Amino acid sequence: METDLQKIHIFKTDITRIDANCPMQQTLSNHTDIQQWSVDCEDVDRVLRVVSEKLNPTAIISLVTEFGHECQELL
Repeated sequence: METDLQKIHIFKTDITRIDANCPMQQTLSNHTDIQQWSVDCEDVDRVLRVVSEKLNPTAIISLVTEFGHECQELL
């Protein structure tokens, strides 16, 4: 689903949980180019959804892998 300016990027990850003190959570929440994000830790693919009008999938994958997680775009 896309809007005129925003795109929803969807990824398969190995993220098992997110908490308020998690550095990755803080980075994604405070990133100026990310409007919204979520991880479904209950899903078998631990789906990460990122809404951004500027970031491309490669940039998002780089952000996530910096914290030691696997991240692969789902098409």
